[in-house]
Amino acid sequence: MAIKAEIISKIDIEPVFLRVQANVRYWEDADVNGVEDTHGTLMPHVCGEFWTPTIRLSDGLILDWPQGTTADIHYKVCDQGEYFLLDKQRQKIAKWRGYYVPDDFLCHGSDGYGDYIIFEVNKNGVIENYKPPHINPEEWEAT
Repeated sequence: MAIKAEIISKIDIEPVFLRVQANVRYWEDADVNGVEDTHGTLMPHVCGEFWTPTIRLSDGLILDWPQGTTADIHYKVCDQGEYFLLDKQRQKIAKWRGYYVPDDFLCHGSDGYGDYIIFEVNKNGVIENYKPPHINPEEWEAT
């Protein structure tokens, strides 16, 4: 089930994924398979100083998540991230206009107050307690 939204130009698009590019302040604010990830070396999708998962919007599946890996994430990001809606070919179609973390997309089970990414990932790579977010077109800029 694709989520439809109109983005600025009023063209009907179907965002399928969210790509995260978050500059994480404290890697130790996550546990991977029950172990504190002190230096960001255990967490999947770390690229340099950034955490870069791609999440399927319909069900909270993190693409290319290693089978059997669990994570409890409580990353402080504040205004150090970029967030993109992608189409089914994983092409960028819109960028989050805000400076803070989009809570409806990246906080499941707790409120991140725009500063945190908070959720748990199960062994199948799905975000626990995930609810598909409502996409407000005014919060996204076409790319």
